[in-house]
Amino acid sequence: MDFELDTDQLLLQETLQRLLARDYTFERRREIVKSPWGFSEEFWRSLAEQGVLGVGLPEDHGGFGGPVEVMVVMEQIGRSLVLEPFLSTVVLGGGLVRDAGTPEQQSDILPAIVSGDCRMALAHHEPGARYSLDHVRTIARRRGDGFELHGRKTIVLDGAVANLLVVSAWDEAANGLSLFLLDPGTPGVERVRYRTHDGRSAADLKLEGVVVPAQRLLGPPGEGLTLLERAVDQAVAALCAEAVGAMEALNETTLEYLKSRRQFGQPIGRFQALQHRMADMYVMATQARSMSLLATGRCTDPDAVTRRRAVSAAKAFVGKAARFVGQQAVQLHGGMGISAELSVGHYFKRLTMIEMTFGDTSHHVAVVGDAIAAEAH
Repeated sequence: MDFELDTDQLLLQETLQRLLARDYTFERRREIVKSPWGFSEEFWRSLAEQGVLGVGLPEDHGGFGGPVEVMVVMEQIGRSLVLEPFLSTVVLGGGLVRDAGTPEQQSDILPAIVSGDCRMALAHHEPGARYSLDHVRTIARRRGDGFELHGRKTIVLDGAVANLLVVSAWDEAANGLSLFLLDPGTPGVERVRYRTHDGRSAADLKLEGVVVPAQRLLGPPGEGLTLLERAVDQAVAALCAEAVGAMEALNETTLEYLKSRRQFGQPIGRFQALQHRMADMYVMATQARSMSLLATGRCTDPDAVTRRRAVSAAKAFVGKAARFVGQQAVQLHGGMGISAELSVGHYFKRLTMIEMTFGDTSHHVAVVGDAIAAEAH
């Protein structure tokens, strides 16, 4: 595997760095957090104008690149704590439409994602599911030439700002999980919006007799679980990259603080004990980058066992590193490390959320352990 970015990937990285430095400062982010749903339509359009929303999508529909380009974007999203729904829209929603959508669905949705007109969210998690993708109690019953949905969805990430949902439900006729494209304004959909711990938008959904036309079925009936597993593995790889970007930004911020904060007549960065802690933070972040590269290289592997083992190994280590780097950064800043006026606490909150999203460290350690045990037998 070539670990060097090519010319086009470097250009994408530099373009996004300039855009974020100009339009997404920490002060601007704090303003966005205080807005009604923690989302900037203006910045979302800027991402579209720069072509960022086409990353990982087919060229025929205005997209370009693949997992490495997604990694490049997600690292910069992590460095700047971007709130806008790139993961939900491009990686999860766009990825599912790319992989499972009909030609008509792809022609309708993918160009709208690239242009910034479509914002998607995956409505899959349900009460009591924890991290099990196969725990779905929402029911899809055949009704004429369509379906009728009944059930509840919780913690729909970016669900508060999405204008198109991918909803999972148990398809009674197919005796398996099916996926549906749903307008959140459809009669029978009740959406309760709220914020997550790190300031992002989310929603809970109640579905009561929601009618979905047959042409809004996404992928073959009854095969939704396989599609979801692949999409979530790609999302986990993207989250690992976001965490790496956030950890590197935290390390830079903390190092600058140690150089400027003076105590006993000298910068506190001269104290050997603090130097050791800073070195440990850099080691963890560097190892996390290596694991992120592993996840990026394996997240599209057609063999589900190979793919999941690599992605879970990466998520387990990145989660451990994220918690360590975040905690150390807060401690090295002292009490001000958790103040709202300083970026450190915001990075720590985001890293904590990443560690728990789509399976925490313990969950992914168990996944890897089960895979190794199965291989041994």
